[in-house]
Amino acid sequence: MDCTNKEKLKVIYGDAALGIGGCKEGKEFHYIFSYSAGGMESLYAEGKEWLYSVPKPTFWRAATDNDRGNKFCQKSGMWIAADLFINCVDILLKIDGKEIPLPVMGHNNQYSEDERAGEIEITYIYETVINPPVRVQVTYQVKAGGRIFISVYYNGRKGLPQLPVFGMRFIMPTCADKYVYEGLSGETYPDRKAGGIEGIYEVEGLPVTPYLRPQDCGMHMDTKWVQVYRRRQLSNCKKDEKQTCIRFEMGKLGFSCLPYTACELENADHQEELPPRRRTVMCIYGAVRGVGGIDSWGADVEPTYHVDAEKDMNFSFCIVPFANI
Repeated sequence: MDCTNKEKLKVIYGDAALGIGGCKEGKEFHYIFSYSAGGMESLYAEGKEWLYSVPKPTFWRAATDNDRGNKFCQKSGMWIAADLFINCVDILLKIDGKEIPLPVMGHNNQYSEDERAGEIEITYIYETVINPPVRVQVTYQVKAGGRIFISVYYNGRKGLPQLPVFGMRFIMPTCADKYVYEGLSGETYPDRKAGGIEGIYEVEGLPVTPYLRPQDCGMHMDTKWVQVYRRRQLSNCKKDEKQTCIRFEMGKLGFSCLPYTACELENADHQEELPPRRRTVMCIYGAVRGVGGIDSWGADVEPTYHVDAEKDMNFSFCIVPFANI
């Protein structure tokens, strides 16, 4: 790619996707936003592909012992379906602040091979399969230096049960070597963070708490940023000598970084039934239900730590492709 024009992004108007490229201090980045897949399909930076699948809104965490005890899974089980089968129903595109019709096949012939822009904003509107359905709007704003600002809006609806979580899930193609974050020490939840000490912490590997029955774990609240490091190549067999990383800047949000999705944890009755570790599942959370713990035989989480699905919610964060610069 031509790195001479550092103030502008290169834009490729494909038949079924929007391609974005650029350079920062001699390092290239390439992003692909798919129309057919309904989301960001590729995030290539530091010589590596960082996405295994399209990031989507997430509504489910693996049930905890306390959740099972108070029948939360039965009350709010519809959110598993919302998590797995959400539909993209509309896509909006702005180039340098001006909204344009989606340049799909036939409409993209007006653009040349050397289109440039200072800022690109693409919005995906999702609708859940539950009844009543809710809509979630995810906006990606790409700046000339490669930063991706992501805003997520949830439109609440009356008649819906409590949410386990509300966030965005990013699945990376290999297992991370470690992650480093600035926030509270140890595992924390909204109702379990009083003992957390603010600082910068490094976590080797992708640890999963060895509960007798796998359940949600690895939550970190009030996090300012997190960097995920890897050396593994896409084959998941070979490793590079140099470690590369990607950075998520979050303000004070929650996150978890595990080798399994919530549904993979949910499907296993014992630790040995979990699948082989192959991916990194990075979830950024705007809202998280507490874990409770008054007892495990029916006591609910205190109302302060519920996530009300009937109310509107929003959060935002930023992906920095070149954390080492």
